[in-house]
Amino acid sequence: MKIVLFSRPKADIIAADIVEIFAAIDRYGFEFAVNEEFADSIEPILCRTIAAENRYGATLCKESANAVMVCYGGDGTLLEGIHRLDGQQIPVIGINSGRLGFLSLAQRSEIGEVFCQIANNNLQIEQRKMLEVSCLINGEQQKLYALNEIAVQRLGATMISIDTNIDGKSVSKSNGDGVIIATPTGSTAYSMSAGGPIIAPSCNCTVLTPLSPHNLTLRPVVIAAESVISLKIHTRGNKALISADNRTFEIEDLSEVTIRSAERTISLAVPHNISFYDTLHNKMMWGVDLR
Repeated sequence: MKIVLFSRPKADIIAADIVEIFAAIDRYGFEFAVNEEFADSIEPILCRTIAAENRYGATLCKESANAVMVCYGGDGTLLEGIHRLDGQQIPVIGINSGRLGFLSLAQRSEIGEVFCQIANNNLQIEQRKMLEVSCLINGEQQKLYALNEIAVQRLGATMISIDTNIDGKSVSKSNGDGVIIATPTGSTAYSMSAGGPIIAPSCNCTVLTPLSPHNLTLRPVVIAAESVISLKIHTRGNKALISADNRTFEIEDLSEVTIRSAERTISLAVPHNISFYDTLHNKMMWGVDLR
């Protein structure tokens, strides 16, 4: 078994956690690889050198099926980590050293239990859908993937207009700050902050959430996951921003963006006995009487 460890050097690193993680790796005899920038930051904590053969860069080399990615940090760290996989079907589990944590479900107090479950091949896996977006970036047609959401937003101070078509049928022409297209997994992220619905990850759908629309009748829309969404962007000659999870790019006025359900999925490992509804209950404080 191989542990692919990922974190960001600017994450809230707790030295005791790093020591515990590597103690577990040594105890179970796991092979391991660490992303380069994180490896440099934890060498002083561990008082050991992480050799070149135990490091990886912007893209993870092809791994065997007998590997697990462990992301240490918050949800943003996990999102960045899964894009290093470049489509490889490796289970991903997040250890939450951040704040809310809808994806990084394992708590710091559960580090030992997480590695015990990995050693015993006892991880509970959920397949999470991703979005695929095609658009012109820097003069080249590019394809991006997102687990949470695709967002098209204004870059300057003025509103942008977006013509939205679903399966070739015109749905709306909205003026405002932009639009978010989210998966059920991403419904508790940016889309929720913009007033979109919370959707259970098992639902086979996509949600379109407008950003500050200058039209009071425009509301979030839930559509079938198989639908193809086409956006035509009008920026009055300026540029706009398109983001796929935590990666952001500039796009030109009159850009056309196509979004569909991706063939690739993410194998998200979750701690046993923790459901999506448990997470809502605990993280959103739905079980607390604040009166």
